[in-house]
Amino acid sequence: MTAFTQRIMALYSVLCSLLLVTVIATGFARPRQQTFEEITVHRINIVEPDGTLRMVISNHARLPGVIVRGKEQPADRPQAGMIFYNDEGSENGGLIFGGRKNSKGEVVDSGGSLSFDRYDASQIVQLAGVNDKADRFAGLMVADSSPGGNSHRRIWVGRSEDGAAVIELRDAAGRKRMAMEVPSAGDPRIVLMDKDGKEVRQIGINGSQ
Repeated sequence: MTAFTQRIMALYSVLCSLLLVTVIATGFARPRQQTFEEITVHRINIVEPDGTLRMVISNHARLPGVIVRGKEQPADRPQAGMIFYNDEGSENGGLIFGGRKNSKGEVVDSGGSLSFDRYDASQIVQLAGVNDKADRFAGLMVADSSPGGNSHRRIWVGRSEDGAAVIELRDAAGRKRMAMEVPSAGDPRIVLMDKDGKEVRQIGINGSQ
């Protein structure tokens, strides 16, 4: 190989190296943000830089079971929606929705729910509306919940299955103690109950009873 050929090969090698460095550098510097007119997916996982799951947006088929600290347990969820996770990768609420007819033509699993959980416990706030063959209600629920303990409803504001507009207050044990109701017939009343759930006083449009 002549000296001239050696110089050509050396120059070629340098140019190739420079080209490779440029490609790598521009590849890493390429902006990560992209814009789409439309995107169609079955499921989207939102994660932290370390991979911790923070939110799932999914159809019914791909909606995950119950995940606690990154470990999933199977669960039957007949809806689609979004599931929220805390900093440790444990489920702590979500927005779910669904509705369909079964083989008998009955409406099932119809409605939606937005809920938030206490850390390491169950729901403490839920906004829900359901109207199908099994349940017909809509409203806001506030509950007491403790890790490893029981969950008790404390407040319910909404519409009951019989069509009444209701504000329901319960004690720490989940026992109904007071209710303000406007039935579908339209005559309002306030009902007071003892610790056993027995009605002790009722106030209606005609006064105490």
